[in-house]
Amino acid sequence: MLHYSGVMQLSLKRGLQAISFNTLIALGIAAFDENGLVSNLVYSQCIGLSIWALIELGHHTLIRDYETQLHRMFWIVPISVVLGYLMGTTISSELLGNHGFDFLAQQPHKALGFLFVSMTAGGVISYFFVSREQLAMARLNLARTQADIEAAQRQAAEAQLKLLQSQLEPHMLFNTLANLRALIAVDPTRAQDMLDRMVAYLRSTLSASRVATHPLQAEFDRLQDYLELMAVRMGPRLHYTLDLPPALAAQPVPPLLLQPLVENAIKHGLEPKVQGGSISVLARLTDKKLVLEVQDTGVGLPPSLAPNGFGLSQVRERLLATYGAQATMTLIADSQGMTRATVTFSI
Repeated sequence: MLHYSGVMQLSLKRGLQAISFNTLIALGIAAFDENGLVSNLVYSQCIGLSIWALIELGHHTLIRDYETQLHRMFWIVPISVVLGYLMGTTISSELLGNHGFDFLAQQPHKALGFLFVSMTAGGVISYFFVSREQLAMARLNLARTQADIEAAQRQAAEAQLKLLQSQLEPHMLFNTLANLRALIAVDPTRAQDMLDRMVAYLRSTLSASRVATHPLQAEFDRLQDYLELMAVRMGPRLHYTLDLPPALAAQPVPPLLLQPLVENAIKHGLEPKVQGGSISVLARLTDKKLVLEVQDTGVGLPPSLAPNGFGLSQVRERLLATYGAQATMTLIADSQGMTRATVTFSI
């Protein structure tokens, strides 16, 4: 119903345009014709509206698919012009009390003038119809192309994200198993506790990592599980704080986004330091951007931990796959040994 209403409104609009165009033609002919404005206006409107009605009829009944049938306008318009001219001449002659064919014979110049104007108008109408529909098709094709490109980009981003996740999960698992192996020889009881925590951690983490995003609260929960796991091995050398405002708890983020940053903080910052240190993870909202920080009080940023390291590369690539160029990650170390990794993206 809405489509039919839209078509009728468009046809009515073109009809009003045809009336205006017909009036201009009548005014132009009346300026050089002795029969006056009324006669020319009747002929012009009858012929013009007849042509318009036939073109509209042919347009709506014979063209169902613009991409394959638009060329039909090139013969619909000329036929409509000839038939509309004859129809309009007959109707106007009857309205003015003349005989249509007598008019053609008695005033051939005027008849030819109307025919010439009708053919010219038909050409203009044909060009208008074809150009407008071609423009509409071009816009439609462009929209389809853009939609296809966006869909392909989303699929590529999702595929890349899954690939990155498949690389990240074994990396984290192997690191944990290596730590567990070292602890078994030193402290079997703590190793058993660590193994129990690792089983619980993997059960929740691996299921969460199979989705594209999860709430930020879930990300912080996984980090707490991991840090508790590390606390079994490091004992009092590890302290940590997690700061997540309740307003940001439901914000969706890629799973395991912060995991590599926390791993780096432990491996490169706290483990090499005899007395250990602390890790703080916090989230805040600044200018409609989500800011996530992982900060440690370890030995500082070693030269070997360049921005091309595995964990940092994973974070950058996952940010790019999910949020595009708007997302950033920075890594800063000060002279006191404190290192801060910051992830920022719009929400």
